[in-house]
Amino acid sequence: MTEPRLPLIHHPGYSFEWPARHPFPMAKFRALRARLGELGFDDDPAIEWLTPQPASDRQLLRVHTPAYLQTFHLGDADPLARKRSGFPWSPALVRRTLLEVGGTLATLEAALRTGLACNTAGGTHHAYPDAASGYCLLNDLAVTACEAMAVHGLRKILIIDCDVHQGDGTAWTFRHDPRVFTFSIHGERNFPFTKRESDLDVALPRGTADDDYLAVLERHVPALLERLQPELVLYDAGADVHAGDRLGHFELSHDGLTRRDAFVLGQCRAAGIPTAAVIGGGYDRDLAALADRHARLHCVAREPWRQR
Repeated sequence: MTEPRLPLIHHPGYSFEWPARHPFPMAKFRALRARLGELGFDDDPAIEWLTPQPASDRQLLRVHTPAYLQTFHLGDADPLARKRSGFPWSPALVRRTLLEVGGTLATLEAALRTGLACNTAGGTHHAYPDAASGYCLLNDLAVTACEAMAVHGLRKILIIDCDVHQGDGTAWTFRHDPRVFTFSIHGERNFPFTKRESDLDVALPRGTADDDYLAVLERHVPALLERLQPELVLYDAGADVHAGDRLGHFELSHDGLTRRDAFVLGQCRAAGIPTAAVIGGGYDRDLAALADRHARLHCVAREPWRQR
């Protein structure tokens, strides 16, 4: 019997032509894919590269309202709504967003098959069922959790959100759904400035560094896995906790970022829980540095496969 390989999900359409001075680094997905190639992922027999399909309206409607999806597809003439999203609307942006959500859905399917899979995008946790917010047009984590429940019959899902910004849209979406437990560890004085109540929130001060951050994970992640016994973990591995990030205001080092991902994935693997990981936020204008931070997730995920 052939040993399964680590599935990594990527689509060239994750990046597209984008205003050069826009604060969201749309080219980072292309840069991450190139960095993984430099790190030997293209020739590694332990790696399986998968290309996703766009998410369908049927999948999106499990989370997003019909009125909002019409606005998403056709564009919003309201300047306040566009300001809330942070993006200039275009048909190309719609296509790119559908691919990103499709990528996280493909990550779910692969994780259920092999135990772990990683997207090279995803983590759009600020999007609400009826509105965009904070560079998030559709909530890929929420859509994927609903897919896991509707298609695969899962009833215990844990979302571990380690992006530096609270996953407000995800928390709001599942506020009345006991099947999905939302855990967010984030900056207390960072976006979104109006927080939503997750099932477990840990808000940390500016300047939080490796040891204090990792101590929080060590306190909560094993306990949650033991208490909840989830059938699936969705892991948002935001790189914006790094000290070099423009919007993060935390002080995690490169080693701290690696240790964080190793701890979360290691705990899930030891418990035998399928885990679908996404890269989350990261906003450095130095694309090479940013891509390397995001690549920590994939490097950590690859190690157990290389040791087989």
